[in-house]
Amino acid sequence: MVRIDRVVTRGGDGGETSLGDGARLRKDTARIEAIGAVDEANAAIGVLRASLRGVDGTDAPAADAALARIQNDLFDLGADLAVPGEAGARLRMTDGPVLRLETEVEAMNAALPPLTSFILPGGTGAAAAAHLARTIVRRAERAAVRLAAAEAVTGAAIRYLNRLSDHLFVLSRVLNDNGAADVLWVPGANR
Repeated sequence: MVRIDRVVTRGGDGGETSLGDGARLRKDTARIEAIGAVDEANAAIGVLRASLRGVDGTDAPAADAALARIQNDLFDLGADLAVPGEAGARLRMTDGPVLRLETEVEAMNAALPPLTSFILPGGTGAAAAAHLARTIVRRAERAAVRLAAAEAVTGAAIRYLNRLSDHLFVLSRVLNDNGAADVLWVPGANR
């Protein structure tokens, strides 16, 4: 179990931080960038969950429950990234959560009309929050891929982030009155 007695430690004042295995890294390394991007994605999903309060016309409780699971998965993913290598690995991402996301995407998408255009981020407030979270997850995915080019990263971690952005895209359509309030791209509309 995690126990946090002190929040202010001054340990990072010199531009370094500790990993889960006790190693110290500069805060601008690829690993810390990836961990931070995953943390940012988790925070954006927290904002999305808050925006679901009072949403009518969707299955907000089911969406909130799925997003709660996702937030926990993202903490697991961050823990995976925080302990590099196999030695001393406490927690590694697996394909179980990836498959769960795929199943949820398929179920949500089955009830939506097919797309006939690209979608602009927007519509309802909750859908816009889902789009913002999706773009932040994409940044986390890019950071994880950049890290994986230089160091070992659990493959399921990258797959999870990729599926999560798909999940958030489809969820944004659900939150846009099952696609009825989607904002469609009109190529060249303002020329």
